[in-house]
Amino acid sequence: MTDTTSGAPVDRARASDLSAVGRFLKATELDTRMLGMVGALLIIWIGLHLLSGGLFLTPRNLWNLSVQSSSVAVMATGMVLVIVTRNIDLSVGSILGFVGMVMGVTQAEFLPRVLGLPLGDPWIWVIALAAGLVVGAAIGALHGFLIAYLSIPAFIVTLGGLLVWRGAAWWMTSGRTVAPMDATFRLMGGGPDGAIGSTWSWVIGLVACAAVVVMLLNGRRQRKRFKFPLRPVWAEFFLGAVTCAAIVAAVWVVNSYPWPVNIVRRYAEANGIAIPEGGLFIAHGIAIPVLIAIAVGVVMTFITTRTRFGRYVFAIGGNPEAAELAGINTRWVVLKIFMVMGLLAAVASAISTARLNAATNAQGTLDELLTIAAAVIGGTSLAGGSGTIAGAMLGALLMQSLQSGMVLLGIDTPLQNIVVGLVLVVAVWLDTIYRKRI
Repeated sequence: MTDTTSGAPVDRARASDLSAVGRFLKATELDTRMLGMVGALLIIWIGLHLLSGGLFLTPRNLWNLSVQSSSVAVMATGMVLVIVTRNIDLSVGSILGFVGMVMGVTQAEFLPRVLGLPLGDPWIWVIALAAGLVVGAAIGALHGFLIAYLSIPAFIVTLGGLLVWRGAAWWMTSGRTVAPMDATFRLMGGGPDGAIGSTWSWVIGLVACAAVVVMLLNGRRQRKRFKFPLRPVWAEFFLGAVTCAAIVAAVWVVNSYPWPVNIVRRYAEANGIAIPEGGLFIAHGIAIPVLIAIAVGVVMTFITTRTRFGRYVFAIGGNPEAAELAGINTRWVVLKIFMVMGLLAAVASAISTARLNAATNAQGTLDELLTIAAAVIGGTSLAGGSGTIAGAMLGALLMQSLQSGMVLLGIDTPLQNIVVGLVLVVAVWLDTIYRKRI
């Protein structure tokens, strides 16, 4: 009797706490899986920061981490659509390498030598980028056609693509590395010149905060219009405040990372600026590849949530037979999905090639693993039918955080690959458990 009565208040307290958490999640409509990912990311960051002796959570490392995550994050947004429809694409890393070689050869050799365009001509980087985007979309369309219209399994088609496009990249230059890239083209890779500086970073941050407020107000207005349940006012304020705080914190971090001393000195000499005794602080600001990744994420989120094509993608993933019986041209949708995937691989290739300032045959190696892992860790189910763009991009950041942290800790590359593989297996296992519970 004593044990029962003494345990009753504890049980009631626990039930009260759980109900409070449940009411909070219901009011804010936060995705528990997304919250879990954010929590896991913070734990990983804090752990790596402690293990690295305080080197991980520094403006320099976080800025580099954002740049390194950009290309995989871009491809992960497309991989969401592929996996949602119960397909897979093993060729994205090879497409990235092949398209990078196409863009490199176009701007470093073909245009200057064959067409006679002088180095530095503003059309060089435009034509090279356009050529890469067209090639990437064409490769994706070819894969999509083979999968959708010839009924060849996506695993086989893209596995073949992994081998074909990697070999084609080597064959194009007989294994040579092509460099350097056009100066304007290199801006897409980041670096001191490939960032927008402190002022414009704050401008973009404030615009993003204003956009968040407008979205919340518009969402509330639409709920009233269609008589949907409204979130409590405090929940709206909470979501807006937390999101804006995260944006402001991110801008503050990137503006806390200054240009290297030697670059500052050359910049000051070229512009006749006197360097004070304490040194000249010039902030990097948001890197251009990060802006590209964010823009891709916004566009892909709009496509998946606000367009007919996006609804068709999730309908096919949920039940392909029912979608076809409902009149959806499933083959055409699948072809377009792989075309989008190829296009996004080309965008990622531009970022990667610009960052390296060269097109190499090793470019994009194992990126297919990181891209698939990012999408799956981000909540995209391999069983199809569910996934989010934001989750995939957060998954890309998590995967790159692990790799960056392991580099800081001096862990060998083979062990890094082991860790990435284990993380992917655990993510699929957790997804299986989650789907059984819902």
